Amino acid sequence: MSVGLVLEGGGMRGLYTAGVLDAFLDAGIKVDGIVSVSAGALFGVNYVSGQRGRALRYNKKYISYPNYMGLRSWLKTGNVVNRDFTYYEIPMKLDIFDEEAFEEAGVDFYAVATDIETGKPDYLKINNVFDQMEAFRASSALPVAAKIVEYEGKKYLDGGLSDSIPVDFARSLGFDKLIVILTRPLDYRKKPSSGRLYKLLYRKYPKFVEVASKRYLHYNRALEHVIDLEQKEQLFAIRPSQALEIGRLEKNPDKFDEIYNIGLADGREVMNDLKDYLKK
Repeated sequence: MSVGLVLEGGGMRGLYTAGVLDAFLDAGIKVDGIVSVSAGALFGVNYVSGQRGRALRYNKKYISYPNYMGLRSWLKTGNVVNRDFTYYEIPMKLDIFDEEAFEEAGVDFYAVATDIETGKPDYLKINNVFDQMEAFRASSALPVAAKIVEYEGKKYLDGGLSDSIPVDFARSLGFDKLIVILTRPLDYRKKPSSGRLYKLLYRKYPKFVEVASKRYLHYNRALEHVIDLEQKEQLFAIRPSQALEIGRLEKNPDKFDEIYNIGLADGREVMNDLKDYLKK
């Protein structure tokens, strides 16, 4: 039996996902493939490498560093989340990511990014995290807050703009069972947006502007799709038991603990039901 896992993004709400995944590690839950978006990709790799607590640890330790994330980085480099320090120095030197364990796990790992010339999602297969770090940047490059990321000859921004909850792609991979970790509670729906900022800043990419401006429609439809499949027992969804009061680019480490612990508790709370689902 093969098990797939879908990880929604959401900036620092992704620490909720990190908590749930650490509950998976504690319980010995294993999967065969992961399709992830943005922060879901950045934090999800630690589950594959078995590095419990790493996402929470490095965020708490380095969030106060001026070259980690913030206005200074944005003004200096065009990226709120600093490319060199955050994506390269931390995982390669300061809090080293276990690339060997990631590869030995044998988990098919995908990061979703939005091709801004087509407006469509690309599902980037990750074989080596260090070698493909630009794919992670592409998946998590928020409009305005980040420069367009060029990767393998294409131009990308945040994958959540074109496929926030990539359930259908995950299903196309043929898993027998599918788990989805969301970062919004059951009653959440995204509100309409005019898309004026996208039209102003990305007018050279009309297909991207179109999909990004209608993201609220695609996102809300995706949520309803998850609920429908959940009711049919075609997937198992884990979502926050309460609204996550944290900013997408939050810098308060106390908030990091709070959101992570909600995820850890929710993961433990649903563990018996999850195991029953996987056994059926």
